Amino acid sequence: MSGLNAVSAIGFCALAALAWLAGGCRRPVPWRTVLGSAGLMAALGVLIFLLPATRGLLLWLNGVVVALLDASREGAIFLFGPLAVGPGQQTPAGEASVGFVLGTQVLPAVVFFAALMAALYHLGVIQPIVRFAAWVFKNSLRLSGAEALAGASNIFVGIESSTTVRPYLDGMTRSELLTLLTCMMSTIASTTLALYVLFLGETFPGIAGHLISASVLSIPAAVITSKLMLPETGVPETLGTLPPAGEGERHGNTMSALAAGGWDGLKLAAGIATLLIAVLGLLGVLNRVLAFAGAPLEASLGGPLSLDRMLGWVFTPVAWLLGIEAGDTAQAARLLGLRSVATEIPAYQQLAGLAAEESISRRSLVVMSYALCGFAHLASMGIFVGGVAALAPARRDDLTSLAFRALIAATLATLMTGALAGVLYYGQPGVLGLGN
Repeated sequence: MSGLNAVSAIGFCALAALAWLAGGCRRPVPWRTVLGSAGLMAALGVLIFLLPATRGLLLWLNGVVVALLDASREGAIFLFGPLAVGPGQQTPAGEASVGFVLGTQVLPAVVFFAALMAALYHLGVIQPIVRFAAWVFKNSLRLSGAEALAGASNIFVGIESSTTVRPYLDGMTRSELLTLLTCMMSTIASTTLALYVLFLGETFPGIAGHLISASVLSIPAAVITSKLMLPETGVPETLGTLPPAGEGERHGNTMSALAAGGWDGLKLAAGIATLLIAVLGLLGVLNRVLAFAGAPLEASLGGPLSLDRMLGWVFTPVAWLLGIEAGDTAQAARLLGLRSVATEIPAYQQLAGLAAEESISRRSLVVMSYALCGFAHLASMGIFVGGVAALAPARRDDLTSLAFRALIAATLATLMTGALAGVLYYGQPGVLGLGN
């Protein structure tokens, strides 16, 4: 193990300790759940990074996702023409791209994947996979059945995962609710997976497989952080049992499911666009105010004062704990800070730019791809807390009181997956999908 791998291992333990401290050093520490979650993470990490056969499976999954993305572009090209093809590409009619346009080249993939997932749920393809994953989580992590089922559902869907345990929300303990929210904020849904693949696919050809593995790893990581912050002291209603995986929303036929899923995807894409316009616009205003206020210090700072620069200073020790290479620490810290306030989308977009310019090492690229994978940002508190509260109005007060704690737990969980990647990546060939 190299020095950086050792730093990542120390960082993994330090992040877990931070979760315990952030929760107020609560006792008794749920050692069985914490150690079981860490053991599951380690086992999955070894499979992903150290076994060539598993890397082959990841590359196969990556190929499936990329093929679906390529096929899904036909609808966008039909609607938007040259606006839907990336820089340097042409439409089938020979029209040249006008450059990168996120709204017409990336967001349509959200609509497609939402429609696809709705159809797969309607056909009953997803439920057995969710139930198997929930069984693994329940037995290895000693979770209640509702916690395990909701966590497993997050591999495929986002806020919709709470509907799988809707009958049990009113009776959940506060610890269960915190775990539910933390899993939601620390994973990514298949509908948004496409965005990050489109950003990083050229410089990190195997990114789709790794994002899927990062989302799976984030579930036991979320269990570690949430249970350290708020250990279970009650008796969950579904302890020792596993509720049905649920059928999702029923539709008359597959075409109806596709239409309903596509409409949900359109609303999600519109929500993403709205959030980006609002948040990035507000950041632009704040950065101009900070630049004006910090003008006398600009020379000593080496540039204008900005919120992402200030957050970068805060996250610099965290980036170091992840085992990021020394020359990349400042950039990694700024990306982590950007993710915390402006969502992971611009953070991944900037990471893709750094990778394309070869301004970041392969090790740092792998670690940051894992560490940024999740909805751990300020906006997610309103999205997920509001969504779950709509299903269980009686628990609104509990949910709102747990919101900020869930954000901290989710942030630490995503960072732990990045630290684990840092422990297990030592430059072995094939991890990035480049073959060397």
